[in-house]
This record gives sequence, structure tokens and C-alpha cells, in this order.
Amino acid sequence: MTVVAAGLIRRSGRIFVCRRRADQLHPGKWEFPGGKVEQGESPSVALIRELREELSVEAADLRECLQYDFSYPGKQPIRLVFFAVGRYSGRIDPSQFAESRWEARDGLAELDFLEGDERIVRELTEGRI
Repeated sequence: MTVVAAGLIRRSGRIFVCRRRADQLHPGKWEFPGGKVEQGESPSVALIRELREELSVEAADLRECLQYDFSYPGKQPIRLVFFAVGRYSGRIDPSQFAESRWEARDGLAELDFLEGDERIVRELTEGRI
């Protein structure tokens, strides 16, 4: 099973979200930064690597807050593992994305997220995470 690790990066009560470019799978969809776990990696190590590659930051103090399996139509299921990022160093460089923003919890539901992220968005919006 493919495992995907994603980070919930917070600042001043807002959560960092990114929108996929037109040339990517699921173009224009919003997501939380992260990516696939490679062979031999734990989800937390994969997330640290992905945040370094995607955003040029060094993440630390990760705390797993939710994981679940999701299947896109006609595809094999994936496991999504979400981590609260306790702190990070460096300046976020979102240049690999079409758009990015710091969004308030109550604004997350207004964005067109990947279908696999709908559960975490609901949990965040309802204040359970």
C-alpha cells in the first residue's frame, strides 16, 4: 500500500495549504504539503524529507494526529498519515505550487481540496484536531 505523509503547519491560528499546478495530477486541487513514503522510511522521516524538498524548511517536533485509508476511483487504496508540525526552521518557499496560503480553520471547507483530504479538512474545521 502506498503511504502518504502530510504536514499541518500552523502559524497564528492558520494552517499552511498549497494548490497543485496545472501540470500535476489533480490540477488545481488544494492539499497539505507532504508526499509519498519511500521504501525504508517511516512516515515522519518522509514528511521531514518532503517538506525540505517542497518548501525548503526543516521540520521538527512532529506529532501524528490522524491516519486513514482512502481509495480514489479505479485506484489502489492509499494510507494518509497527517502530522502536526510542532516547529520548523527556514523560510517557506512555495514555488513548487501554483498557489499557497495560510488559511483559517473555518476557511478550509471553502477550498477545493483533494478528495482524500476531505476527512482531515472536516476534522480540522470541526475543531477535533
